[in-house]
Amino acid sequence: MTPPVIKETAPAAPLKSEPVKQGVPASKSQATPQATPMMAQYMEIKQAHEDCVLFYRMGDFYELFFDDAVKASAALDIALTKRGKHLGADIPMCGVPVHAADAYLSRLIRKGFRVAVCEQTEDPAEAKKRGSKSVVARAVVRIVTPGTLTEDALLDARDTNLLAALARVRADGSQTLGLAYADVSTGSFHVEAVEANALAAALARLSPSELVMHDGLLADELIADAIQGVGTPLTPLRASAFDSDNARRRLETLFGVKALDGFGDFSRAEIAAAGALVDYVTLTQAGAAPALSPPKTTSEQGLMAIDAATRQSLELTRGPEGGRDGSLLAIMDATVTAAGARALKQRVAAPLADPAPINKRLAAVTLFAEQTRLRGDMRDCLRGVPDLERALSRLALGRGGPRDLGAVAAAIKGGADVAALLDPQAGRAPDFPPLPEDVSAAATRLETTRTGSASALGVLLGRALVEEPPLLVRDGGFIAPGYDADLDELISLRDGSRKVIAGLEAQYRDQTGIKTLKVRHNNVLGYFIEVSATQADRMMDGELQETFRHRQTLANAMRFSTVELAELDAKVSRAGDGAIGREKELFDQLAAEIKAIPDLPDIASALAELDVAAALADAAQGNNWARPKIDNSLAFHIDAGRHPVVEAALKRQGNGAFIPNDCNLSGEGAIDEKTGEPARPVWLLTGPNMAGKSTFLRQNALIAVMAQAGSFVPAAAAHIGVVDRLFSRVGASDDLARGRSTFMVEMVETAAILNRATDKSLVILDEIGRGTATYDGLSIAWATLEHLHEVNRARTLFATHYHELTALTSTLDRLANATMRVAEHGQDIVFLHEVAPGAADRSYGIHVARLAGLPDAALSRAEEVLKALEEGDTGGASKGDLAADLPLFAAAPRPKSAGHAPSGPDPIRDALSEAAPDEMTPRDALDLIYALRRKLSDD
Repeated sequence: MTPPVIKETAPAAPLKSEPVKQGVPASKSQATPQATPMMAQYMEIKQAHEDCVLFYRMGDFYELFFDDAVKASAALDIALTKRGKHLGADIPMCGVPVHAADAYLSRLIRKGFRVAVCEQTEDPAEAKKRGSKSVVARAVVRIVTPGTLTEDALLDARDTNLLAALARVRADGSQTLGLAYADVSTGSFHVEAVEANALAAALARLSPSELVMHDGLLADELIADAIQGVGTPLTPLRASAFDSDNARRRLETLFGVKALDGFGDFSRAEIAAAGALVDYVTLTQAGAAPALSPPKTTSEQGLMAIDAATRQSLELTRGPEGGRDGSLLAIMDATVTAAGARALKQRVAAPLADPAPINKRLAAVTLFAEQTRLRGDMRDCLRGVPDLERALSRLALGRGGPRDLGAVAAAIKGGADVAALLDPQAGRAPDFPPLPEDVSAAATRLETTRTGSASALGVLLGRALVEEPPLLVRDGGFIAPGYDADLDELISLRDGSRKVIAGLEAQYRDQTGIKTLKVRHNNVLGYFIEVSATQADRMMDGELQETFRHRQTLANAMRFSTVELAELDAKVSRAGDGAIGREKELFDQLAAEIKAIPDLPDIASALAELDVAAALADAAQGNNWARPKIDNSLAFHIDAGRHPVVEAALKRQGNGAFIPNDCNLSGEGAIDEKTGEPARPVWLLTGPNMAGKSTFLRQNALIAVMAQAGSFVPAAAAHIGVVDRLFSRVGASDDLARGRSTFMVEMVETAAILNRATDKSLVILDEIGRGTATYDGLSIAWATLEHLHEVNRARTLFATHYHELTALTSTLDRLANATMRVAEHGQDIVFLHEVAPGAADRSYGIHVARLAGLPDAALSRAEEVLKALEEGDTGGASKGDLAADLPLFAAAPRPKSAGHAPSGPDPIRDALSEAAPDEMTPRDALDLIYALRRKLSDD
């Protein structure tokens, strides 16, 4: 499937935040006599953002016009209306409320749109001072794209949202690409060098929401093929954004350094990609500097390499329907925080390939698995911790609100509670083990929440904020009483007006003698007096008309005002506006205090790491997983391994326990403890369909992924020498978008395995060669198995229905035969789902066809053909004669009589051939039927 391509991003100039000049069209084509000043302003802004849907702020709505309105109304299923005319035609229009804009933005982004958000940049009252026809100044303050989202309403809280940039610098003589990727919602920022032939695997691992690149790179077939295969949405960016010298200066300016050497040793391509990413984020944020951490270098050398086909086959982070359900991640994820869930996904997507950090992670999980009370207390503390990473990012971008301030305060408190649990002086039992290295390091990072600058910030925020702050600053009411004297005075004046109004209402009733007189308020008249129409005459006669001025007449009432009410209205209005303004000032001060604390990102990462460790321990205890032994050997010995996803499904459905199986693919020098013989690292697995071959293959690959991600595994025991590359070729699929048949896809994936697998790799293959003629397929499977055994020397599980391959154990000393056990009862078979040494003698395909519901006639014919082919005898007939006989499968099967050959005498046929139906009486026909039944009984 070809990835969607977003049109080239406009240069920086149109995104500047200065107001657009009112009523000045951008081009002659738009300078029409029919364009109102407001519409001229709209068209000027739209011209600068032609590749976006423009959300044009008008009061409490974002309005869309022309083609944008037509497209958006269809995509959002909202009403399409019209507003005025342009060039003699109605102007299509639709709109969405500002307070609900996030929900509509989310739907548009999911459908592939980019949205330019155009806000009013001045008070409409100020615009009126320039004249009644003046247009409020407006400017695009942000472009919303899939990779630059920050709002919770637009994001999956438990998933990362990566923006990636790809660059190549040919001038340095290297063909290596630079790949930069960042999560704008959390500020994480990484770069890595990647070869073109490994780009697809890298993109599949990262799964970015948007990829920025110069479209000239698509001329490289390897790059274009990789991007098309993964399906990442593309955003072409101008070539100048990828100039490595400009990119370096851009990065140095962003991070306030003279050189980037302190952050790492970056290649020119990596710098070009990182600089282009920063440039793109700056463009989409209307010039605001992105809130990113300094870039960190990553390398595939420290990770288990997993290509895109293998990820899809094993369903590591996405299930069969594209979501989390049914994936390995869904089974492993017991995290209680959003940041922890994102961190766990990164571990599952990118397992490590270095025993040292893997064992550090396993030690942390072991602590929480063994210390049940500590784990429970830890998870209770973490449940109340909000998403600190994303709150910090929104505040840094100027897009935060009062709840983000509250999230920071709550996270600091949660961090302090967690730090207290991990304090060595916390009154633990004498036999409590020392904290593992990763847990101890996290506890150290959290210590500032108890005694450092973060603790002081937490106290400040606790004093400043109400218990449940509103979402938006403009809503007000988020600063606690007593925090700021000026604000308290303004609020007292605003709220105290209610008592003054009640007093005035009583005074006016006494003065007029009208007991039903009411003092009311609306946004048009402000405060006013309302009486019924029958009583209004009294207020318009004599001395009362000097005090009460008529304002408005309604059907059943009349409204009046007084000098006192007008003064009070102005005073209350000023107090209300002053209170909102003062709260905005206090918000900015508190946000600045937060930005001044550099430890907060470390606190967020420490909480996420502890959540992952405690969650994996909880999952291990609940699912009976064991700690694996991880080292640099060629071992791969799984004792009583289980498929984690299938086992969980069986448990949910109440369909019994999963049947475990051993697997020993350990390399040279290893001894199989059960047989006492040298272990064989290549297994040829035969057996019937539906017996569990694919499940067995996948479960061992998933166990390797779980172990190297730092998790316990579903097995009684496991010893794994780190797997450098994992390959899975299980299941059939095509790629018609690129003109690839199922067999072609199979061969491409097999070629990748044979070209890249090493002796430290793990390969699982199922039914290689099935998509072509029998002898072609057998030849390909034969050669593939020999190549894996002799050249790659990889640890391999090779499932096949080509029983001829089992003979290779006599010539390939590292190859072992294994089969799926089956129990037969007459014509019925029972799949035992057990793996045993040896080879299957047949595939039981017809039995499976019977279970699938094929007609009896087809099954009987299949048995005849199978028997003839297996015996190599077609009764004297050629295979062509046998094929010519195939139409018989549509008729009833031939009766088989014991002791009679199918070609011998047939008494029933003879009796029928001698009968003369036209000459029979009804009684004669009945007698014939009885005679035929007796002959059938005799036979």
